[in-house]
Amino acid sequence: APPPRVLLTRRQAAALPDTLNPDTPVEGIYENIPVLEIDPADPAQIAAANKLPQPVLAALPDKLPSDPVDAHRLLAARLDPRHAILLKDTLDPASEPPAAPALLSALRLGARLCDGIGDAVLLRAEPNPAAALALAYNILQAAGARVTKTEYISCPSCGRTLFDIQPAARRVREKTAHLKGLKIAVMGCIVNGPGEMAGADFGYVGGAPGKINLYAGRDCVAVNIPETEAVDRLVALIRQHGKWVEPPAPVLPAENSGASG
Repeated sequence: APPPRVLLTRRQAAALPDTLNPDTPVEGIYENIPVLEIDPADPAQIAAANKLPQPVLAALPDKLPSDPVDAHRLLAARLDPRHAILLKDTLDPASEPPAAPALLSALRLGARLCDGIGDAVLLRAEPNPAAALALAYNILQAAGARVTKTEYISCPSCGRTLFDIQPAARRVREKTAHLKGLKIAVMGCIVNGPGEMAGADFGYVGGAPGKINLYAGRDCVAVNIPETEAVDRLVALIRQHGKWVEPPAPVLPAENSGASG
């Protein structure tokens, strides 16, 4: 199945800034796409949709008096699987509390994406359209539904951490953030860190005071590297495995071509 797409409303799209991250585009305008709104608790609506000769994009109607997570799960259970489902983070944007819209959207969409439900997403709880667009891609990535950038695996560390993990994670990210689709773990704990390499392509783990161990998948391939050298050695390891690409050249501002005198 194709990965979930990201839609915005016409009003959201019109309010976006002129310069957007090309890796997180608007992939459709909600009002421009035929969407069949279905109340999954209504047997007649479900039966009518399941009899349609062609697959459609289905969604919950706005103002449906149901919890969005439960209602989407019911829709997925009753709708013919040949139909695609558009997930909405809210069914009534005007009534949502202004605090923590990102958390609200992540809870509602993430739960369904992790269930394997959803072919498109529409975020409206976040009032800033650029933030809503970026958040949609972040939720898809976090749920494992669609990868559009480098993924980092890390966690708050305990007393066994042998280096300052936040600056270390920042240095790793500065060197590798352009490697889309790669999973890199930065773990401080010498006890639990190696076990968490299972979910990563490469790992950077504290091994001794001021020393770093590097992993390729679950395999420890270099030990006791001085922390001052570890990020460059990680880059070399990624190159060795054929996963490195050069970062894009920075876009320089256009020079003023006007004559001066």
